[in-house]
Amino acid sequence: MVQRHIPPNRHPDSMRCDQVKRRRLWTGVGAAAVAAAGTATWAVMTPSETTAADGTSETAARTALTAEALLQAGLLQAQHQDLSGAEATFRRVLEMDPDNKLAWYNVGVVAQQSGRPAEALRAYDAALKADPSFTSALFNQAVLVKASDPDRAITLLERTVSVDPQASTAHFQLGETLAGKGRDSEALDAYRRAVAVDASLHAKVPAKFRDATRPSPSPTTSPGR
Repeated sequence: MVQRHIPPNRHPDSMRCDQVKRRRLWTGVGAAAVAAAGTATWAVMTPSETTAADGTSETAARTALTAEALLQAGLLQAQHQDLSGAEATFRRVLEMDPDNKLAWYNVGVVAQQSGRPAEALRAYDAALKADPSFTSALFNQAVLVKASDPDRAITLLERTVSVDPQASTAHFQLGETLAGKGRDSEALDAYRRAVAVDASLHAKVPAKFRDATRPSPSPTTSPGR
């Protein structure tokens, strides 16, 4: 991403790499994130693989390392608010690897933050073409279309939580979108799931659902046990 999600207030330390558990990817309701390539993103090449007779594997390994370095450079540019520079860097990755989901995702994040929602949606579509279960792209797409196409947002969020049931903010956004459609019983279930994963979200639940979504008290151990 750049895989760290940057919420609207752009806390610089809110980003997380793609290998972090998904519930850590969304740091706030409606957050967007830039994704950084973790070391596990690229296949580890063994010595035998990098010394293939035709040199193809060695070339692929070098390309992967260059792409990873560029992704990291783009992340640093984004952290320093050089969004145009970051986008140019991510597009360099795509010149080498047109199906790189992290590069497409990061292009989408930059476009989203720069007020270009149509471009962001196209970039997220490309990321999802490479990986249909890429939850960060699903989530950010849902946030983008929530106001204009809530039914599509609901579908995207349902796909997100089906892939990662621990994505608390996705559950919360699903509840909010369902409530906006008057589907209160489904919204209540989504809010409950959000709070079950992250109790701190309870304070953000709308008043009409708040009592019914109160988190269960943590189990306590009786004295002497």
